[in-house]
Amino acid sequence: MNLTEVLDVAGLVCLLLGAMLCVAASIGLLRFPDLLTRMHAGTKPQVLGVLLVILGVGLRTRSGLDVGMLVLIGVFQLLTIPAGAHMVGRAGFRTGQIAPTDIHLGRSSGAQHDRSGAPET
Repeated sequence: MNLTEVLDVAGLVCLLLGAMLCVAASIGLLRFPDLLTRMHAGTKPQVLGVLLVILGVGLRTRSGLDVGMLVLIGVFQLLTIPAGAHMVGRAGFRTGQIAPTDIHLGRSSGAQHDRSGAPET
């Protein structure tokens, strides 16, 4: 096998893995019960799936202009998807879709914690 065939096989594997992650994200959007879990399913595996698809296409085309455009698409995906998820979560909280008890503020919520992370009694 020469380098071209190896890159083609690697591109095909990336395309298939990316497509499986995108399908898993869409199933999560349909099956999860509330806004926060759907938001998680719509962002985390979707970003990785899109980046794998972009990598697979880049490995298959190997043209400088095409790869440059794919890099720009990947950067814009990494910049816009987290911001969009933040805005969806914020809108859900403001409209009452998310109960305040579902939000965990972490260590700074007023409880004292020891070094292991367990609350002190």
